[in-house]
Amino acid sequence: MARIAVTDGMDPKAVHLLEKAGHEVVVASISPQDLLQGGLSEFDGIIVRSATKLTKAVIQASGDRLSVIGRAGVGVDNIDLKAAGEQGISVVNAPRSSTQSVVELTIGHLLASIRHLPRADRGLRDGQWEKKALKGSELSGKVLGLIGFGRIAQAVGDVAQAIGMEVHAYDPYLPPKIAKSKNTRLHKTVDALFANCTHLSIHCNYTDETHHLVNAERLSSMPQIGRDGAECGNHIINCARGGIVDEQAVLEALESGKLTTAALDVFEIEPVSPEHPLLQHPHFHGTPHIGASTIEAQARVGIDIINNVMDILNGRPCDYVVNRAHM
Repeated sequence: MARIAVTDGMDPKAVHLLEKAGHEVVVASISPQDLLQGGLSEFDGIIVRSATKLTKAVIQASGDRLSVIGRAGVGVDNIDLKAAGEQGISVVNAPRSSTQSVVELTIGHLLASIRHLPRADRGLRDGQWEKKALKGSELSGKVLGLIGFGRIAQAVGDVAQAIGMEVHAYDPYLPPKIAKSKNTRLHKTVDALFANCTHLSIHCNYTDETHHLVNAERLSSMPQIGRDGAECGNHIINCARGGIVDEQAVLEALESGKLTTAALDVFEIEPVSPEHPLLQHPHFHGTPHIGASTIEAQARVGIDIINNVMDILNGRPCDYVVNRAHM
């Protein structure tokens, strides 16, 4: 029997399955101070989302008992993978569980952007009937650029093509044959992607390499006219990770008209301040990091992560160890 901490919440069905397997599950938040003082020293495993920060200091303070860290989701930037590996702790994630929910949110933001849905709603609530001012554009006949072309981006591309968009991508780690099989044009540089696409959606990890990948120069290089000749403007969506988009550059591009709309589900600093200047701009709309926040995704992520955690605890092979290189 293992003792497992669940610090950021988890679907009750998943907790029940862990307990049914004979494990003791402690569902409770642990303060950063307690973590630094060895709050994990009496646990064999811990399952977190993004709220709990497992830094090098926290991991070193956990002692020798902890053997697995489960990230209920995709991103692991709140976990020091190297420190965990050096201490013999496997870090596993659940990358498939939220795919569909993020795909649908991305498409939702795209449609909301080009048809000005948030602005229209705000206007109605303020007593304004802005029918003439809210002329939008269609996705069909436009070019969608995808930064990163993994599972989520490929599924977004499938939906976009069904709508009638031409899909391009930039992913330096992707075998060209995958893009070809998806009827997607793969660019050799991210600059070439921006220069060819009226709409951009981000689907890569946040790293030193991708910090502020979306910047003023690249935004200004985007075409304003679709392949169908329509003056559709330029639109950008980020449902991946905060920090990839230079938010100040996006604001300036919106103000200058180089960018028509922007929609973010993730921000460089979260939770975002109500005074954030982007939130004051009429052509911006956002959501509070809800990419995986669906009933279905939360049920899937719980089941997926406990299976991966139990594989490690039971000495079974696991395909989702993300710090193998550090062990």
